[in-house]
Amino acid sequence: MPAHIQVWKNMKRIAAVSDETRLVQLEELAAHQAKVIDELSDQLAEQWKVVEQTRAKLDRLTERFLTLEESTREAAPVTRPPHY
Repeated sequence: MPAHIQVWKNMKRIAAVSDETRLVQLEELAAHQAKVIDELSDQLAEQWKVVEQTRAKLDRLTERFLTLEESTREAAPVTRPPHY
């Protein structure tokens, strides 16, 4: 079970503890959530790099396809085979 879920479950179980204990638990939870947010932010940044690389590759392939398509238009027209 992930640590943040365990912390949350522990916080739910402890209803009659001192305010100081609850404050410490809330601070621990906030610190853990901040760490998770940082990790997710790093993962998002990495994924964004992949998206940008994929977009650039798609742009290059699209340009290449259009160039090839243009060159085939200038080829000899397709005629009916002699057996028709």
